Parts: sequence; structure tokens; C-alpha cells
Amino acid sequence: MNDDVRNIVLGVVAAGISAALGWLARTYVWKRKLRRKQAFFGLPENSESLLVVNRDPATSEPAVHRFDVFALLELSALIKDCGAHTQVITQDAVHQGFGERTEFCVGGPGSNRRMLAHMSAMLPGIRINIDPEPGPDRGAFQIGSERYRLEAGVAEYVLLARLTAGDPKQSRPVFLFCGQRAITNQAATRYLARNHERLARKHGSNSFVLLLKVINSQAYGPDVVELVGDVTRTAQTPLPAPAAPRNSHRAS
Repeated sequence: MNDDVRNIVLGVVAAGISAALGWLARTYVWKRKLRRKQAFFGLPENSESLLVVNRDPATSEPAVHRFDVFALLELSALIKDCGAHTQVITQDAVHQGFGERTEFCVGGPGSNRRMLAHMSAMLPGIRINIDPEPGPDRGAFQIGSERYRLEAGVAEYVLLARLTAGDPKQSRPVFLFCGQRAITNQAATRYLARNHERLARKHGSNSFVLLLKVINSQAYGPDVVELVGDVTRTAQTPLPAPAAPRNSHRAS
């Protein structure tokens, strides 16, 4: 074998080794990111999860608002990426405890009784006005002492929460997407899909509750979202009981 042939062979071998090492490195990084994603969502390979669907309060028949359907589709893509399976179930047909399977619960407490149960049990510092009568506080969020009113199409709020009960390493999380309107639920799912790596680095396997503001949805849809703040501590602290009315006494 002359020098030219040997150099060609060595070049081919070196290129093959480099390509193999590059492939192994990319595979390692991809698998590590996948494991982190699976851990954050509580979705190991071939695990089961629940998508809890609300109902559209604007209709008399059982129906799901189209923006909530879009939210469910985005969540389904996340679940599929983790190699897990999902069961879609209506909000009035869920009969399981908390933490048995990863759960994605979509819709406010006025249209999703499962959401109402979760918030009553784990987020006692939040009240949502679900009164169907028109008024300035209809749909408003009260978080601690702060109130966030709905301005339809202009400024709308949604809660994005990841909650666990007991040991966070043993219990599967529940994700809540609780918005003032259906389009804000989709905005929250999209925010989670785009930012789950950052949220995983910051919160790990711990619970968190974020308040998001959807800006000008009538023009930008669910795409322009502002993080108002992390309200976890306030949301988990019970609201003070209203003061009892005093009886008035008139001197005789």
C-alpha cells in the first residue's frame, strides 16, 4: 500500500469515527433532554396521562370551545413527545385521586368541576368570580389581596400551575390551565410548551403557580403572553375569613 492509498484510508476511517462520535454525542444530548422533559411532566416512557376537558359554558349542549380544542392538541403533542399515552375525559367523568396519573386540566372552575375541586383543595388563596351575571368583576381573579379583572380581547389573565401532593418524586403532577376565557387556556398551554425547559430548571419537581397576562388577543390571538408573576406562596395561603358583621345596639 503506497502513501496515497494509506492516507485516503486513514481519512475515511477518521471521518467515520468523527461521524460516529458526533452521532453518539447528539443522541446522548437528545436522550438527556428527553429524560428531563419526562421528569418535569411526570411522563416516563409508555406511562398513562389524563386530559380533562371542560365544557363550553356559552352553549346548552355538551361542547368544547374551539380554543380549548387547540389547547388539547398542543398538550397531546407534548405527551406524544414524551412517549406517553393519554386518555381524554370530560370534567364530570373523572373518578380518580390526585397524583395517580399525570393530569392536564383545562378550563376555569365555572366550566370544569374538576378544576374547581383542585383549586379548592390546593389553591385556597385564589378566588374566581364565576357569577354568570354581567358585571365588572365577572371572571375576575382574586389572588391574596390583589384583584385581576377581565378586559375581553384586551387584557385577560390565566393561571398556569404544576401541583404535586406528598413526595414530588413519587406523585405524578397535575397541570392546571385556568383562564378567564378559552383563548387564554390555549395561551397557557403554548407558554408551557415553549418554556418547559426553563420552568424545569427553575422549579424542578416542585409545585408552582404562575399568573400570565394575555395581551390584545383580539389582534394577536394566544401568542403574546406576559408573565405577571410567580404567585405560588400566595395561592397556597388561605384567604382570611371575612369579618363577621357586628350587631348594632340602640340605647333604650
